Amino acid sequence: MTYLFNRRKRMVLPVLALMMAACSATVSHRGYLPRAQDMQKVQVGMTKAEVEATLGSPSTTATINNTGDSYYYISSTVEQQAFFDPQETDRKVFAVRFNQNNQVESFANYSLQDGRIVNISSRETPTAGKELTILRQIFGNIGTFSPAEGPPGKGRVGP
Repeated sequence: MTYLFNRRKRMVLPVLALMMAACSATVSHRGYLPRAQDMQKVQVGMTKAEVEATLGSPSTTATINNTGDSYYYISSTVEQQAFFDPQETDRKVFAVRFNQNNQVESFANYSLQDGRIVNISSRETPTAGKELTILRQIFGNIGTFSPAEGPPGKGRVGP
């Protein structure tokens, strides 16, 4: 009997260790952010080629018709606990804006706190009328149609 108790006791520790490991967060680092000393080298008036030579290729770019382009260097940290949805815990964005002559007009650092939530369209078109559940669709016609009448719109069948 003591042998079984000791065996169970030895099995509990590895199971507890596995349960604790499953609860730890998985941390992912995404994107690219240049080193701080490289970002300090960016000056107003630099060309796009000089910025790319100093910082590397941007994470993304944007073009606005009436002004010049913008380069964005983006880095984020995402944590996920077990089966829960991932949560972004840190974000850094270095934005470089160019004028129409492709020279640096301005630049700025942004963080997660500077961001705003934007609602993206779900692309669902609302329809008028009743929304029926699957059960109402299946059982909704029970008792409203008799075989003697025939299909709706076809007239009576039989005597």
